[in-house]
Amino acid sequence: MSIKTLKIIVFILCLYPLARMGWRVPSEVDPVAWLLHSSGRWALTGLLITLSISPLRQLTGRGELLKLRRMLGLYAFFYAVLHFCIYLGLDRQLDFSTIGRDILKRPYITVGFSALLLLIPLAVTSTDAMMRRLKRNWGRLHQLVYPIAILGVLHFWWLVKRDVSVPEIYAVLLALLLGWRVWRWWKRRAAG
Repeated sequence: MSIKTLKIIVFILCLYPLARMGWRVPSEVDPVAWLLHSSGRWALTGLLITLSISPLRQLTGRGELLKLRRMLGLYAFFYAVLHFCIYLGLDRQLDFSTIGRDILKRPYITVGFSALLLLIPLAVTSTDAMMRRLKRNWGRLHQLVYPIAILGVLHFWWLVKRDVSVPEIYAVLLALLLGWRVWRWWKRRAAG
């Protein structure tokens, strides 16, 4: 399968959650809460899928997988922005005083909002032109994805409170993805 075909398939698959939200929302008892949770979960899922590209490339030797990373990262950003817009417009009905209090007083909202703010420079600098302009600083900037993912998992964990079984799965997956990177770094350092 060519990379172009694979990109088209991944692009369509990344739109599936949005289509599913539109299709299911009328049947939900609390559509706003369902949209909020669904969009947030897809943002975090997209982030972890994006982080899995490098280990998959290293394990399979398929360098073309890196060509999917930008699209996947931008979709994760899209779902994070959608999550925030649903919170802002539908859940809090643009009541900015309540939103400000939420950000300051509810730790799960504080870390989620922080993750979104940190995602913005990554999305803005995702073009080839910005990669050329920033050179080595581009890679340093995009290392923000690691604390962003940690904040995203923490946001989900603190939101759920009682049954943390699903956030635990996300935390384990993130730990594996970060652990892989630490192991690779340590291995390179020991060899050099």
